[in-house]
Amino acid sequence: MIGNIVTVTVDRPMNSFHPEHPDIYYPINYGYIEGIIAPDGEEQDAYILGVEKAVKTFTGKVIAIIHRLDDVEDKWVVCPRNMNFTKEEILNYVEFQERFFQIEIIM
Repeated sequence: MIGNIVTVTVDRPMNSFHPEHPDIYYPINYGYIEGIIAPDGEEQDAYILGVEKAVKTFTGKVIAIIHRLDDVEDKWVVCPRNMNFTKEEILNYVEFQERFFQIEIIM
């Protein structure tokens, strides 16, 4: 999947809160990729990096997979085609949610 171009439908835009856990604030856009079913039976979740405003959809490249060692689902990291981020940068962006899990970042 890394390197593939995907379209993310954003259901948790930048600067919003989780609908069921109001203490989780989304500093980046977060959503799902229609038509790709993750192991949890829902559509594949994705973080969007490199976009500095709330969006409804975004098409970009998959640059990493966040593999949760203690959960059934992985999260994809998507950014503009002309950008890249290091593992450390990715971790800084997704820490708000991934701090609750043991993860490894696959690039």
